[in-house]
Amino acid sequence: MSLQKSLNERIFQAVGFELLAVLICTPLLSWIMDKPMADMGLVTIGIGLLALAWNVVFNGLFDRLLKRLQWVHNGWTRVLHALMFEGGLVAVGVPMIAWWLNISLLQAFILDIGVLLFFLPYTYVYHWVYDVLRDKWLQQRLAH
Repeated sequence: MSLQKSLNERIFQAVGFELLAVLICTPLLSWIMDKPMADMGLVTIGIGLLALAWNVVFNGLFDRLLKRLQWVHNGWTRVLHALMFEGGLVAVGVPMIAWWLNISLLQAFILDIGVLLFFLPYTYVYHWVYDVLRDKWLQQRLAH
């Protein structure tokens, strides 16, 4: 599997990640927080835009790290990827959530932990499926 991805492909991967996340999270968070879908949609999109930028930057750095250390994508590197990605997002996202929803940092942190419990497996599965589909597409392209 090739780790080399262009900036355009990284953006495509990140946009797909965020769009699917918004489609899943907006109604779920609206129900959990008992807030209107429009309000939670705006919060979700705001966090999504933050995450989108982080996704592009982080994935590029993470792939360079894998290459430098000569590691391959496997279950353990995907767990490391998910933990590091979400940890960075929590550091910036919690204050943003607190401000946007007018709640305390502790409440925002607890909400973010709940969201994190969704995003850890989501991040793992999304990037694994993306890499599998990408690898199949590249193999088909090379075969023709």
